[in-house]
Amino acid sequence: MRHKKAQKRVVAGDKVYNNPLVAKFINYVMVDGKKSTAEKCVYTFFDQLKAKGLDPIETFEKALATVAPKVELKARRVGGANYQVPVEVRPERRNALAMRWILEAARARANKDFHSFDLKLMAEFLDAIENKGEAIKKRDNTIRQAEANRAFAHFRW
Repeated sequence: MRHKKAQKRVVAGDKVYNNPLVAKFINYVMVDGKKSTAEKCVYTFFDQLKAKGLDPIETFEKALATVAPKVELKARRVGGANYQVPVEVRPERRNALAMRWILEAARARANKDFHSFDLKLMAEFLDAIENKGEAIKKRDNTIRQAEANRAFAHFRW
């Protein structure tokens, strides 16, 4: 390799729950560097979960674990042909994909029932726990594609 390996940055815990996963999620929610807005949105969503009688951190981690994929496809070039090779996903990447998919699904939700983003987030997280919703469809699609390309698993590097 030509360059030095980039050092992994450690994300400190968030302000309220002191949880690094929540801090990471706030960073994912953030748009245009507006961290205080993202924090307000996430903490409002957590307060709404509390109001429903659910533990916010437990619900958050359970939804992430449900959405996180175990396998994904990586393109691998072998002898002039490109193959989609199923590869096991590292734990950090699993969380990153789960957060990204949940946010994409929440942002894509229709506005008729939900007026604010924190309500959309809550709906998507509750759907994820119940194994439904767009983020779960995305996970299932990824797993289905990996199953279909299992024949190329021997190209793993």
